[in-house]
Amino acid sequence: MGDIKKIRKKYSKPSHPWRIDRITEQNQIIKEFGIPKKTELWKAIAKMGSFKHQAKGLSARSDAQAKIEQINLVKKLESMNLIKEATLDAILSISLKDVLNRRLQTIVYKKGYAKSMSQARQMIIHRHILLGGRINSSPSYLVRLAEESSIEISPKSPFYDTSHAERVKESTKRKPKVYVKSKFGKSRGR
Repeated sequence: MGDIKKIRKKYSKPSHPWRIDRITEQNQIIKEFGIPKKTELWKAIAKMGSFKHQAKGLSARSDAQAKIEQINLVKKLESMNLIKEATLDAILSISLKDVLNRRLQTIVYKKGYAKSMSQARQMIIHRHILLGGRINSSPSYLVRLAEESSIEISPKSPFYDTSHAERVKESTKRKPKVYVKSKFGKSRGR
């Protein structure tokens, strides 16, 4: 039978909780990416730290298994569009904003399906967004590059209708004003 697996935290709190520079930096990132709790931010920091920790460990090893693990890690990060070149230095240069830009919530907002980051989060949680034809209700899901084109609004969702009040409207192109000089020396816009 066995014991039930103990679920462990996927993050760790900051070692010194009252550093004002860290707090202001995290609050700015939370506002920019629409993250409601600091635990979600700490999970992204832990994910980034895990990638970097793996890269540091693999750079110290030189056996055949290390080479296989290095290739797999590089493939994984390239598929998430976190690195451009296949080197361990590129992995060590991944920033927190790079990881947060790959979240489903951020991509839904950047694709123009939502007016704000908080609306994008709400649409995902309320099951209005499809990822590869399936509903994904996790805003913190890290989207792979191949999956990015398959993000769409569910046909069952009220947001699917383009005339929905909360849906982002297509931007209409405005005609540039043409200034014509009149005989009296004043210019008027048409």
